[in-house]
Amino acid sequence: MNAEKESIFDKKIFQTKIKSAEVKPNEMLLGYFLAPFMALISNAIFASYLNRYYSDVIGWTDKSKFGVFSALLPIVSVLFVILGNLLVGRFMDTIHTSQGKARPIMLLSAPLVTVAVGLLFLTPTNSSPMVQMIWMAFSYNMYYAVSYPFYYTSHSSMVNLSTRDQKKRGLLATLSNASGVASLGIGSSILVPILLQSYLFVDHNGVIDQKASYNHWRVIMMVLCVFTFVGILLEYYNTRERITEENMRLNIKEEKLPMKQQIAVCVKEKYWWIIILYFLLFQFGGLVKNGSMSYYCRWMFDGITTEATAGTAMGTLGLIGGIPTAIGMVVAWPIAAKLGKQKSIVLGLLISVIGGSVSFFNVHSFLIVCIGVILKGIGSIPAMYVTLALLSDVLDHLEAKNGFRSDGFTMSVYGAIMVGMTGLGNGIINALLTASGYDATASVQNDSVGNMLVLCYLGIELICYAILVVLMSFLKVEKEVAKDQQIIRQRQKEQVLAEGREWVEPEEQMRREEEQKYQQKKKKKNILSFLE
Repeated sequence: MNAEKESIFDKKIFQTKIKSAEVKPNEMLLGYFLAPFMALISNAIFASYLNRYYSDVIGWTDKSKFGVFSALLPIVSVLFVILGNLLVGRFMDTIHTSQGKARPIMLLSAPLVTVAVGLLFLTPTNSSPMVQMIWMAFSYNMYYAVSYPFYYTSHSSMVNLSTRDQKKRGLLATLSNASGVASLGIGSSILVPILLQSYLFVDHNGVIDQKASYNHWRVIMMVLCVFTFVGILLEYYNTRERITEENMRLNIKEEKLPMKQQIAVCVKEKYWWIIILYFLLFQFGGLVKNGSMSYYCRWMFDGITTEATAGTAMGTLGLIGGIPTAIGMVVAWPIAAKLGKQKSIVLGLLISVIGGSVSFFNVHSFLIVCIGVILKGIGSIPAMYVTLALLSDVLDHLEAKNGFRSDGFTMSVYGAIMVGMTGLGNGIINALLTASGYDATASVQNDSVGNMLVLCYLGIELICYAILVVLMSFLKVEKEVAKDQQIIRQRQKEQVLAEGREWVEPEEQMRREEEQKYQQKKKKKNILSFLE
């Protein structure tokens, strides 16, 4: 290790619980699935319900009170979200600790995200519209532009920084994506609609009781704060940045590269543009669909007249639609290993486009829409689970070509997309709701609202998928993986040998250290037993 000044992260209380040189099942299941699931579930609920909380409980689509605020806030906030993620990415590049460069940011995010979640649901409803708008603007950006980027940028970087083993990396990518899918499926498509819909949106004769709903949301908010805080801590303590540790173990000093140097090499790489555009379109389509799902289930299906029945319909739709994605967690990586990551994604999205079109045969039939959602879900399995592994391949390719990693800038852009698209999607939904004459207090919506919901829930995602089928056909980075790994290792070896030191493979050195610590622990235990 480099003889650098000891930091707070060198203290035992902040050290990872993962000591193994290789990725093992406990790290996979706890650090990459269970803990992120807990940390992400609040954001998953927000993706489907925060906008509806604002419109139906706070009333921000009421033109007489808030004007165009509901459309402008999420869209304008995208600029702050992008800036926030870029700053976090830059901050990550300046950190060099024994616990890595991403995980320290993750630890810092725990209190930040917890406080921000609370602020979202404390809007002073008895104050003037101006005070309410200021509070919503502040709390919204405190969460999406400041706090959440700290967590999500570091969380998303862990697959890239955990290992160079392609098989293990693929499994980690699958589990990491599965945690997000599970949080979205269970939290926003099953837990809330089936168990909490009528509690969070209290209706009397089809009309929302805003005061009662507001108080109930505050109760759920406290539960989410605890769940999120514990989840982030669990993820921090049950992950490890082995790639970050490589240069530390080899005594290779990492230069603090200016962000513009990372930007320069990224924007010149076609593979980087393809994978970034992939995340942009995939996330945008999914968030518009998720953000409009609650509205669609309440107003579009035949026979739905109350919040309780709408919640049951949404929960059932989420449960049925989630079956393919649940199965996908098991089959995604074997499919990708057989066909290749890129090819499995392209073929899968093509199936999604064809299968999802079935829903348009009757947009008011719960059965027909379910069939379309299931077919679309089957096709999207590879896209949901293996793309983080592809992103890791792109980052390794950039490292091989340029001699330095571009995680900071790339993951800040990735985080800005994954977080910022929420605001853009909600802003578009709000603008369309307002323009089409949506009325939260009405018992029936007009035809314009219905057409808008069909476009948002069924149409936009399929359009994005169709574009991605063409775009992803040009992503051939998998063919470069073996050569890239060889170049990176050779460059590290040459630098070590040039300094007159012995070359030992980083993985082997980690195994030696692991064995040494085991022997020391065993020796200490024997001494204590002898003294007793």
